[in-house]
Amino acid sequence: MSRPYTVRVAEDPADREACFAVRKEVFVVEQGVAEDIEYDAHDAVAVHVLAVRADGVPLGTGRLLYGEAAAAKTGGDPAVGSLGRLAVSREARGLGVGAALVRAIEDAARARGLTAVDLHAQTHALGFYERLGYEAYGPEFPDAGLPHRAMRRSL
Repeated sequence: MSRPYTVRVAEDPADREACFAVRKEVFVVEQGVAEDIEYDAHDAVAVHVLAVRADGVPLGTGRLLYGEAAAAKTGGDPAVGSLGRLAVSREARGLGVGAALVRAIEDAARARGLTAVDLHAQTHALGFYERLGYEAYGPEFPDAGLPHRAMRRSL
């Protein structure tokens, strides 16, 4: 079955702006995350992935941190990447966009020689990540005022 969208690594400035626009829509507008904490220095070094509809409308995004940028989120293990900022626009939910973005981030991690991916999931999304092979570990903690749990999947 062909998907009504494509997922790619965001290479050019227009793609990156589309990623940031989806994040603003989902995290800042919908979830009330402060805009000044939504964007950070890691955006400059992260691998960003973007899902776009055939007509070019951005539907979702996520990012992979690795190396030094990921160390604080992964316990310092250089073989583990950090998946974050996964966001799917309201209109695209239920189309498999989130799962396709996660798999694209995992592919990017494999291409960089990583052996696992960690993430900090909002607790309402635990089931979504569990279905993709992630396992929760550690206690619940707040991030941007929302409850989260750490999760990991070996690649």
